[in-house]
Amino acid sequence: MTTFDDILEEAGKFGRSQKRIFALLCMVSMPWAGVYVGIVFQGFTPEHWCRDPAVSQQRDTCGWSQHDTRNYAPQVNSSTGVLERSQCLRYDVDWNATGLTCDYPAPQLSEHQLSALPTTACKDGWEYADYEGRRSFVTEFDLVCADAWLVDMYQATLNVGFLVGSIAIGYLADRFGRKMSFLMSNLMNGIAGIIVAVAPSYSALLVLRTLYGFGVKGGWVAGYVLITELVGVEYRRTVGVLYQMFFSVGILLLPLIAYYIVDWRWLQVVITVPYIIFLSYYWFIPESPRWLLSQNNSKKAIEITEAMAKENGRTLSKNIENLKDDNVVTVSATFMDLIRTPKMRKHTFILSFNWFTSAVVYQGLIMRLGILGGNVYIDFLISGLVEFPAAFLILFTIERIGRRIPFATANIVAGAACLITAFIPEHMFWPRTAVACIGRLGITMTFEMVVFVNTELYPTFVRNLGVSVCSTLCDVGGIVAPFLLYRLAVIWLELPLIIFGVIAFVAGGLVLLLPETRGVPLPETIDDIENPKSRNKEEPLNTQQMENLLPSDVTTKKEPVDV
Repeated sequence: MTTFDDILEEAGKFGRSQKRIFALLCMVSMPWAGVYVGIVFQGFTPEHWCRDPAVSQQRDTCGWSQHDTRNYAPQVNSSTGVLERSQCLRYDVDWNATGLTCDYPAPQLSEHQLSALPTTACKDGWEYADYEGRRSFVTEFDLVCADAWLVDMYQATLNVGFLVGSIAIGYLADRFGRKMSFLMSNLMNGIAGIIVAVAPSYSALLVLRTLYGFGVKGGWVAGYVLITELVGVEYRRTVGVLYQMFFSVGILLLPLIAYYIVDWRWLQVVITVPYIIFLSYYWFIPESPRWLLSQNNSKKAIEITEAMAKENGRTLSKNIENLKDDNVVTVSATFMDLIRTPKMRKHTFILSFNWFTSAVVYQGLIMRLGILGGNVYIDFLISGLVEFPAAFLILFTIERIGRRIPFATANIVAGAACLITAFIPEHMFWPRTAVACIGRLGITMTFEMVVFVNTELYPTFVRNLGVSVCSTLCDVGGIVAPFLLYRLAVIWLELPLIIFGVIAFVAGGLVLLLPETRGVPLPETIDDIENPKSRNKEEPLNTQQMENLLPSDVTTKKEPVDV
């Protein structure tokens, strides 16, 4: 019997056909960056203060500036111990009774008199500093002060959608096909994304964001699975890493788009439009022949494979008539298989913690750019540039050095960079920026490495379940990240960095407890994990065994995959 990998030897393992499909599917990664971290621009919180009707009326009459009216807010101690104007309190006084005139835009009272005045919470809404004309959902729905925690929900609900979508779309991809799931997901993305842009209330926005996350992740996953199933086994890891790298391209494009589109609703529309365009892929990408074979549809699989061979300038032999499914799994896996034995239990715990850490630190470092107070566009662009070397460092090191050392080093470097950045004075801008960028590079490498380390540490029959269970912690980390960042930053701006640094250090240390998998055949049974020395040491390295992972053992750029 002939396997699909045998036929690819004749049809071309990564010929013109696969390159064309790969280029088309890589486009899917770019708008996802806007969905995943668009909160930096869509949820921007500008300087704000309580609106006082008397002061606002006088400003309009006298032509005062926003800075003048800002002086009518009481002074409070900030988290750094410096006195600043309160964003959530106002004086409980009738300024008209104090002789307020156009000639004196500052309060006509001494600091001692002002300190004796009673204060109250904002009763009449807020005023916001004009930050280059930007409009965010924060300013539209007044999500500040007591309601500031609702901003965190914007990102948390997206990750809830990711969590549910990874399971549901994964099942649909196995049941109805990669291509169909990809197209259905993008249809959902287009509809949900446009409705998000016209959401009438914040509660409706959160519900729609959950649905948006459900479809966005599913479409990305289906595309990843499809391209890895169309190429030869030796190309899978490379196309997987490069596919994820296009997320970084989206990271670079996002601040450029956001700079010119200052309204969060229109930015949402622009981010969504590509998903509508992706529906045209119905005519440009095929179904996975591997999936068709698993469904006993060899006729359609042969038809697609012959079309690929023709585009690649190849001719298939008669062996294609004996094509069969080469990914049959006959042993059922259960969750208990992941924790029943000591080494399996250790692997499950360490990998799950690394998924969680990667999501928390990666999202946290990106979202932190929105609260630093500098030029968010430049900061975002600089930090995005450092993601590109991550893919090349991975491809260069994993077959020369191995998996464990680069994986652990990336975690530790990210943790050290976070801790060092927290204690570099703000006036040392470039040293602080350089160290922070090193942290982004480290955590990006970690995120891109955890997937294939995860697949190489589980036996074949439980590999898909192992990746699914461990990577679930990635979505949990995404839910936790905004609360961890925004709430702790209120106490001390650098406190989240210290938390990120500590957990990244711990994650790196735990990775060193994992076995090295470079040059080691993929385990077939749990006994291969628990008693590796009992395996046949004379067994030659089987490249296909090392590389030919189950089609569902793949992940997103920054998210897990369950298919």
